[in-house]
Amino acid sequence: MLRLENITALILAGALAIPSYWFFWTLAGGGGYNQREIPQNGLMEKTDQKK
Repeated sequence: MLRLENITALILAGALAIPSYWFFWTLAGGGGYNQREIPQNGLMEKTDQKK
C-alpha cells in the first residue's frame, strides 16, 4: 500500500507543479535574455571623448 501512496503523491505533485510553472512563466513574460529591453533613461551614455 505504501507504493500506491508514493505514486499518488508524485502524480499529484506533478499535476500541481506544471500549471504553477506555466503560470509563473506567463507572468514573467516567457523569460529569455534576448527578449529583454534595455531601458533608455539617459543615465548611461557612451563617453568616447578624450580628455
